[in-house]
Amino acid sequence: MLPIVREQYTPGTKAFFIALPPIADMSKITSFDDDANQRRRSLTITGTNLSGKSSGASCVITTDSEGMRIARQSSNVQSIELRTYVFLDSLQPQLAAYMGTVSQGFLPIPGDACLWMEVSPGMAVHRVTDIALKASTVRLGQMIVERAFGSLAIYHRDQSNVLHSGDVILDAIGSNADQRSRCEVSWTEIIRAITPDHAVLINRQNRRGSMIQAGMSMFILETEPAGYVLIAANEAEKASNITVVDVRGVGAFGRLTLAGREGDVEEAAAAAMRAIALINR
Repeated sequence: MLPIVREQYTPGTKAFFIALPPIADMSKITSFDDDANQRRRSLTITGTNLSGKSSGASCVITTDSEGMRIARQSSNVQSIELRTYVFLDSLQPQLAAYMGTVSQGFLPIPGDACLWMEVSPGMAVHRVTDIALKASTVRLGQMIVERAFGSLAIYHRDQSNVLHSGDVILDAIGSNADQRSRCEVSWTEIIRAITPDHAVLINRQNRRGSMIQAGMSMFILETEPAGYVLIAANEAEKASNITVVDVRGVGAFGRLTLAGREGDVEEAAAAAMRAIALINR
């Protein structure tokens, strides 16, 4: 039975009346107000969006009724462990060149600000990278997934962009820089006037930095977690005229090898150890 529609005019108004056939089961009628309320309740923030004119990320609100899935994802992000959080205010020329030889992404240049992070578990680095790149206009230099840990390096000429991405990451995982793992120094030593045989073997190893010459002094440092050797290398290069031979910031342990004249190496070693002490303060 079709509904009957008729118009009725009153002064200044126009109204329509619809006569509906009787309905036996009134429970099948859904209130439009209830539908609207239900749609409003199902609105959740499920992604981010970047515009070309924006310096940061803006939230995209999409309809998603899977509230439990979103809550589960948020819980997973909060469970990420922060192992290393190192901010380098200005990459020194040798360290920037060294990082460029191992970089898988955008190459750093001297003077860039850099943030190096290491998280656990390893695959969580993908989520951390996504957050960092959507938070500002930083560039991704490295992203490495290891057996137990994941590491990333982001760069930008503007320090504030790098710091902002770092702050957004820390907020997302519910952590702060003070909660990073302490730097444990496994080994540190200065070897003076190395022999020719020793120098040749060092140069033949998987070295990506400069070569070391016989008669030079050498400073070696091993840390856990690995990423802390980066700030040690950067501060050492700031402080003294040394040669960067090797910087390995990935793996179970970080290893740094610097070379130069004895006095320069001693000064660089002192600067490197001061940087480590500041991390643990």
